[in-house]
Amino acid sequence: VILVPHSHNDPGWLKTYESYYHYQTRNILNNMVDKLQHFHNMTFMWTEIAFFAQWWESAHPTKRRVVRNLLEQGRLEITTGGHQWVKNNLGLAPKSGWSIDPFGHGATVPYLLRAAGFGGGTVIQRIHYAWKQWLAEKEMGDVLWRQNWDSEGVTDMLVHNQPFDIYSIKHSCGPHPQVCLNFDFRKIPGEYTEYSVRAVPIDEHNVKQKAELLLEQYGRTGSLFPHNVVLMPLGDDFRYDHDIEWDQQYKNYKMLFDYINQNKDKYNAEVSFGTPSDYFAAVKERTNNFHTLKGDFFVYSDIFSEGRPAYWSGYFTTRPYWKILDRELEANLRSAEILYTVALNRARQNAFNKTIQLLERDFERLTKARQALALFQHHDAITGTSKAFVMHDYALKLFEGIQDTVPLVVPRNEPRRIVLFNSLAQQRQDVVKVRVATANVRVLDSDGNEIPFQINPVWNMTGSFGAAKSTEAGDGPEPDDSAKSGSTAAGAGGGGGGGGGAGGMQMARDLYEVMFVADLPPLSLVTYVVERVSERNLEARSVVYCASCGRSSSDPSYVSPFEIKGMQAGDIQLENHRMKLLFDGRSGFLKAVTRKATGRTTQCGLQFAAYPSAQFHSGAYLFMPDPNSRDPEREILADESSGRRSLQIVITSGPIASELTVVYSSILAHSVRIYHAAGPLSEGIYIENIIDFEAPPKNRETELFMRVVSDISNGDPPEFYSDLNGFQMQRRVKVERIGIEGNYFPITTMAYIQDSTRRLSLLVNHAQGAASWQPGWLEVMLDRRTLYDDSRGMGEGIVDNKRMLTKFWLLLEEITEGDPKDKYSRPSLFAHHLSNGLLYPANLFVVEGITDPGGSSGQSAAAAAAATGSGGSAGAAAAAKGSDGRDLDLHKKVQLLTRPFPCDVHLLNLRTLSDSTYMQFPSWSALLVLHRQGFACSAGAGVVVPQCSLKGTAPGGGDGPSLAFHPRTMFRDVKLHALTHTSLTGLHAKAKLKALDQLQLRPMELATLNVTFVL
Repeated sequence: VILVPHSHNDPGWLKTYESYYHYQTRNILNNMVDKLQHFHNMTFMWTEIAFFAQWWESAHPTKRRVVRNLLEQGRLEITTGGHQWVKNNLGLAPKSGWSIDPFGHGATVPYLLRAAGFGGGTVIQRIHYAWKQWLAEKEMGDVLWRQNWDSEGVTDMLVHNQPFDIYSIKHSCGPHPQVCLNFDFRKIPGEYTEYSVRAVPIDEHNVKQKAELLLEQYGRTGSLFPHNVVLMPLGDDFRYDHDIEWDQQYKNYKMLFDYINQNKDKYNAEVSFGTPSDYFAAVKERTNNFHTLKGDFFVYSDIFSEGRPAYWSGYFTTRPYWKILDRELEANLRSAEILYTVALNRARQNAFNKTIQLLERDFERLTKARQALALFQHHDAITGTSKAFVMHDYALKLFEGIQDTVPLVVPRNEPRRIVLFNSLAQQRQDVVKVRVATANVRVLDSDGNEIPFQINPVWNMTGSFGAAKSTEAGDGPEPDDSAKSGSTAAGAGGGGGGGGGAGGMQMARDLYEVMFVADLPPLSLVTYVVERVSERNLEARSVVYCASCGRSSSDPSYVSPFEIKGMQAGDIQLENHRMKLLFDGRSGFLKAVTRKATGRTTQCGLQFAAYPSAQFHSGAYLFMPDPNSRDPEREILADESSGRRSLQIVITSGPIASELTVVYSSILAHSVRIYHAAGPLSEGIYIENIIDFEAPPKNRETELFMRVVSDISNGDPPEFYSDLNGFQMQRRVKVERIGIEGNYFPITTMAYIQDSTRRLSLLVNHAQGAASWQPGWLEVMLDRRTLYDDSRGMGEGIVDNKRMLTKFWLLLEEITEGDPKDKYSRPSLFAHHLSNGLLYPANLFVVEGITDPGGSSGQSAAAAAAATGSGGSAGAAAAAKGSDGRDLDLHKKVQLLTRPFPCDVHLLNLRTLSDSTYMQFPSWSALLVLHRQGFACSAGAGVVVPQCSLKGTAPGGGDGPSLAFHPRTMFRDVKLHALTHTSLTGLHAKAKLKALDQLQLRPMELATLNVTFVL
């Protein structure tokens, strides 16, 4: 029996991260250093590096020395994360994982740990109670978790499932919680708990009886495994924060151990303190052949209350505003990292010392943004399952991170010089939208040629919609002051809007939106210009179809600068050269899509409705529709007073896009847009929703969803595919008897349903829940409000909903020949292409104080952009002035690569590492992280992704390793000193490479290269 003392420290939950640190975590770590010096055979483990790093900053050198000694002796183990920090500060590489509190487990984390070079195993805890029972019956507590696409076992990771409910001492010493309460010896004056009442100290009179009682529990636990080793955690949330608890647990357990070990022949048992790595080593000594599992452990369910299962599928969607903010920071930080790495090393190699100083100073801001993003991945943060004031604290940290990666300035001058940064390593089209004060403009590309563009109205909401559209999470701040018109601008013509009321939507005066399609080379900065012209450009202005939006209630003489047409009765049609969309004229929602190439029509009706929440059973964590409700789904768009739907439909159509927006009072403004430009954009249907639950108790006990109802025959019971961590797809099959709550699954990038000839995909830009409850259906949860707590510890409902913008692509793809049933399902190349574009939109800088473009002065635009703002943004202004105050010239186009990456090789990141001695400074090395995105050849074959080459693929299109890059792929204008293929987090070297084009990579795999630049 290996007893593992641990303390589970949530970096924020019922208190903020700082509050937990100052009042509890700091004491735990100080006590650890103190007590482990006294108790020579006691061990401890730690996994929350966010806390540990903060403690280390202020720890006395003597304490640091003790920690290093404990780590060397193997009495303290650091598990799971923070690899670069752990290596630089503690000189070691973690080798075991510890995930005892996430609510359900996906297959990606075991893959990441294996790819990071973990040789031990990883511990998981919270999985469905029925899975726990099944694994116990099969004696499969320790299994190899294998990835779905892996036929050879190269991804296998040893995983230990803790067999009982949760990780507290009460629930982990064995199957009988009431017995286990006797063995939690914490007794703090003034603390009254069920264990402090039950547990009595061990002495010579009761040691035999207590040891045998404990051994019986250990034995029952051991009987669930095929070997004779038991891992026994000893801890709980924020345990060991009082020094007296160390004494209580150690001294009582030591007496029990000593008694058992003295009688080990009698009891056939030996007990000692240890770490997770000790356990995995002991298990591997005794077992050669482990069972393998594929798939994942969603949805998690417990059975604590009232003896009926509770499904933890609410948190997949809870607090979507924060989930969007998280992805905004992730995208901005990624762009900033890539630009920073190239700019810093160009500046160093050209000896631009002022720029180097600026960039070295900015490295701290980059690090802080990384930490804010990393902290928010915590299982009570990204999930939305912390108290409201803690969530607010997280939001501030995320927002500061966005500010640290983005210069937010609003420029005023004209013409506008716009620099777009394409952070993807492939050619892409992106739609750019900027606000201007006049409709008489034109758009020039980097060669000075005029390109097609469209002028849209900006909409004012005279109903109940509140703030300006450009402040939503999920929509980058557009480079202009959207409140110029003196009222709010919710931009229905340019993607979303809302309102209602008598006035409904009205066009803003003197404020317009310019929309154009930018063709962007791989990993490049490209300059565009929006400038005033004297003549009226009527062909670029969209035509607006609406009932009354062109009139002004305050000024009857007002003449709109747009052509305005009335709405015809009946259904509505939008079309481009690839497809035709049919909308219901009464609701404004999509009904059917016809592909022009095949003439085939697919029914795909959009619906919005809500599940009424079961009070006290649906909350931040849990999802459960009200079983006593008259209707399983509730009409959400009708007015509460009249029971009727009041809505307003507006269509804008121009040379770039055609769009239909329908507004239902405050709760929903829904837009569907199709593009006319040739290329991948014209093959998908772009959807935006602005959702506003308003102040509680409005929309109470409401779980709002968007559903596509199609005629695709995806089986009965229906099957759908959901992504795991944006990394891979997992097949989901409906289980009728567990209700909709047990059939909702987490998605972070996409979900799809398919039959033998068609696939319908929904690409998303943030994490949410998805389900396919009936054949042909695919739905996503949009937002949730429950007034009551769901009894899982948070202690409050969710009522802090914020107005937000969500973005989707709806794709209909032909399937040529069906993939064999047993083959692993993957998205198409086209779906990957649009998804990468949705997650990582081009960063937009508006540049002030620049002379005419051209001329190549000292710095590239990459260096200028990075030096002025340490990164990229969805809308930012950079003042580019030299150190002597003179204006700098801008290159028209800067390409950072000699050749694009193959279109299935995604550049995950290029991030500069900290200097190993002076960690606040950047080193000369960066980690280049790649993902070869496995794709289905059978889906989306009719869609051509431009300049998409797959030269690197394996012979015969197999799944073996093949070259990851085209020959002679290099970074331009930066010289490399060394190139090493490493483990995922850069800790273990695998092989030295002479050039990028030597790297081999299998489909689906991640790879990391340590790139060291010339000094």
